[in-house]
Parts: sequence; C-alpha cells; structure tokens
Amino acid sequence: MARQLTPLLPRIVAGMEVLPAVHPRPGLPPRVSIYEVGPRDGLQAEKAVVPLPVKLELIDRLAEAGLAVIEATSFVSPRWVPQLADADELMAALRRRPGVRYPVLVPNERGFERAMAAEAEELAIFVSATESFAEQNLGTTLDGAIQMATPVVKAARARRIPVRGYVSMCFGDPWEGQVDPGRPADIAARLVELGCSTISLGDTIGVATPGQVVTVLERTEAAGVPRNQIALHLHDTYGQALANVLVGLEAGITEFDSSAGGLGGCPYARSATGNLATEDLVWMLDGLGIETGVDLPALVETSRWLAAELGRPSPSRVVAALGS
Repeated sequence: MARQLTPLLPRIVAGMEVLPAVHPRPGLPPRVSIYEVGPRDGLQAEKAVVPLPVKLELIDRLAEAGLAVIEATSFVSPRWVPQLADADELMAALRRRPGVRYPVLVPNERGFERAMAAEAEELAIFVSATESFAEQNLGTTLDGAIQMATPVVKAARARRIPVRGYVSMCFGDPWEGQVDPGRPADIAARLVELGCSTISLGDTIGVATPGQVVTVLERTEAAGVPRNQIALHLHDTYGQALANVLVGLEAGITEFDSSAGGLGGCPYARSATGNLATEDLVWMLDGLGIETGVDLPALVETSRWLAAELGRPSPSRVVAALGS
C-alpha cells in the first residue's frame, strides 16, 4: 500500500533531546519483546467502525516504527465485535513485512478455519480466570472456555502454528472482586499442558498492584509455567501499569502487551479502561537501557495520526508530552 508518511516528530525541541536519560539497573533483562495489541484489542472497543484503510495503515506504521509483533485482528463473530467484522478483508490486504509477526485472535473452530483461509501464521486464544467473566464474555463456563479452545490449539499444533493463551481477569473481576492468585496460575498451567507456547496474564480492569503481580507470577511458576513463557497484559486504570511492568522485569518477564496510544478496553467489562500505552512502555524501557527495537518518535507520530483519525486526543502520557 503506497502512501506518504507524515514527517516524524523532531528529536530536538528547544535545544533539548526529547529522549529519556538512560540509567540501566542491574538484574533487568537486556531486551524485551513488545506484543502490540492496538489494531485488535485497542480498536475493538471503538464504537464507530474504523475504516479498513485506516487499520491497514496503522499496522504498517507500527511495523515501520519497529514493532516486531503486531496482533492484526480477531476472527470473532461480527455480532460479538462489529469493529472486527473485516478480519478476512484485512488479512487479504495486509502487507506482511519480513521479520514482523502478525498473530490473530481466534475464539473457536470456526474462527480457526477463517484464520487458516487467511494464511495466519500465529494464533491466540482467550479464556478467563473467573466464572463471571467467562459467562459475560464467552457465554460459557471457565471449563467450557478451555474446552472450546482445545480443538483450536490441537489443530494449530498439528500444523506447527504457535498459539498464545490469554487469561483474562487474573487480578480482579468487576463481578467477583479480588481473584485468588491460584486461579490464574491453574488456568495458565492447563493452557501450557494443552500446548500454548506463551501465556499472557491479563489485568483486564487495571486493578493490579506490584506486590500482587509478583504473587501471581510466583504462583504461576509454582504451577509449572516457566517465566520465559509468561507475558503480562496490563491496563492503566489506576495508574499502576508501569509499576507493574517494573516488578515484572525484576521477576524476569521479557514480554509485555501494550497498545499504541493507550487505546483499548473491554466491551464486556465497562470498568476496563485503556491498555498500557506502547509509547509510555518504550519511554520507560529506553530509560532503563532495555532494547526494544522501537523508534519512539515514529511511534508517537503514529499515535498522533491515529488520534486525529479517531477525533480525540491520545491517552498516552508520552504522546501528550512530546506532542505539546
């Protein structure tokens, strides 16, 4: 898709370099993988349907900014998420760059069939750590959600296609309140046994605190899930996302989910606000001397462009600061 990019933000403003000071801390990972969820999880909560050309340009801009993993879309029923009804068309028109992964979310066998027809090379499935969210989001029980995911994972493994497992509501649930740390740990262990290569532990409503994150990670590892197979999916409802990233780094986690511009939420949990903004995450990681491969000014410009397309300011603190 040919297009003319808007010039990037200047790296120098009023004689000062607009990049964080780098002060590495011992014991942290030298490199982190950012799993960009903006085109899927970020846009799915948008009420107005975003045009397909805008979605395609967003994905292309994110790849150009250095994001190596971009969750492109979801093969859910359009009745569930109308925003993603164009998944088949998007994958057909997607310009796939060498070295960039474009996973897609699939809820069931029908979604798997569509993903295979679209030549998806990486999948994600989703389950819940609580019964209430499984009922509200998936229309089934917690065990029923895993049973629904089982044939998808088995079929993907038969084709040597990696599958990521999302576990929602790992730290708190709007209907059930606090979640026992043993529950997401148990679900994560079941997904690894099933064949998922990575487990993303989700703070869907953004209530997690650093000590709680450490506890859940410890319980999940004790349940048999190695930390190198765990990712964290954090929301910033109470402003705790970056603090939770830091304790995750200290615990050896090297994969974090985020959304360009802080877009997102969950259409089935109204208390869920936006995801952790990718720009805010990159700013902190850059300051710690942790390699991400992401060009921060290019990413900021992408989110400024998307905010203009959506008709509202980006909630990302870094986008707001560098764009002022």
